[in-house]
Amino acid sequence: MFVHNKAHGRWGRKVLEWQPRTGRRSVGRPPARWTDDLVKAVGVYWIRVAQDRSFWRSLGEACAQLWVLRG
Repeated sequence: MFVHNKAHGRWGRKVLEWQPRTGRRSVGRPPARWTDDLVKAVGVYWIRVAQDRSFWRSLGEACAQLWVLRG
């Protein structure tokens, strides 16, 4: 198969070699995703907000400052 000969790190190879997790799920809240942080900071329509590049860049700098302050 051609996908198997591709380099490591490519999606096709990752899908072919994927091993499902075994055992039970961990208890508690699932881990936050980066899109969850975007929705919390900007709102549900964050993709539309991202089209304004200068505003999006300023939001990125503000989020970076928050991460630095939180530690």
